[in-house]
Formats: sequence, structure tokens, C-alpha cells
Amino acid sequence: MAKTPPLRLLAQDADDLAIISAAMQDAVARVGDISYEPKARLLTMSFNRYCWEAEGGVRVRSALQLGGVLKVQARKIRRGARDAVLEVLTVTFDAGEAPGGLVTISCAGGGDLRADVECLDAVLADVSEPWPTLRAPAHGD
Repeated sequence: MAKTPPLRLLAQDADDLAIISAAMQDAVARVGDISYEPKARLLTMSFNRYCWEAEGGVRVRSALQLGGVLKVQARKIRRGARDAVLEVLTVTFDAGEAPGGLVTISCAGGGDLRADVECLDAVLADVSEPWPTLRAPAHGD
């Protein structure tokens, strides 16, 4: 397994966020690993990210943090089910009143998390060493 450097990505517009979205595709997280701090206006989500950029099938512990978050809404995600597992499909930004908008984290099974942000300020960072996985994500046609 070749060592790849940890990802450290910053998004300040929709094009930047598309790169983060690609890196997060097929990441898995527990509902309990999502934290919203209203006073600090921070939404943080930690997850096990499949490293599409690495050879040999590895995952790494990563975190996504959104700043300037005014409100968070969840659909088909039960906050009380802290051990429920979410699989990330996409992360998108829909512009609202400039420079704000909505960041949506869409998950398999139809659930999503939506953050109303005053501006797009997203950071994705790998926070552990990668480990091998025998199960690579598979997508049907």
C-alpha cells in the first residue's frame, strides 16, 4: 500500500465544494459523530472516508467542518439513533443571498443534512493514518 499524503481541503465556493464532495463520496459516519455548536456557528462531522485517490483500498478517519452555520436541519436522520450509520453520497452548495446559501450533505437511503450558512467556509481534513479495507464501495449501473 503506497503512502498518500493526508487531505487538507478548503472550500469557499461551489467549485471548491465539489472537490470535497468527490473526496467524501462513500464516507461512512455515525449520527453521533455529527456535532452542531450554535454559539460557535460550527457544524462538524467525523467519518471514515474511502480514499479514492489511494491505491489498494484504504479508509482514513476524516472530519468536515462548516463555519458560519446559522441553522441545521435533518431529513430522514434520527438524532436519537446515535449509532445509526450514514453513507455520504454528495455535498452541494445552493447559493442564497450572497455570500450565503445552503450546504446539503446527501446520504444513501434518502436522508440529508442541510446547513444554512452565512458564507461557504468548509474544511475537510484527514485526522488519522489510513488503514486497509477489504470492502471497496460499489455502485450499480
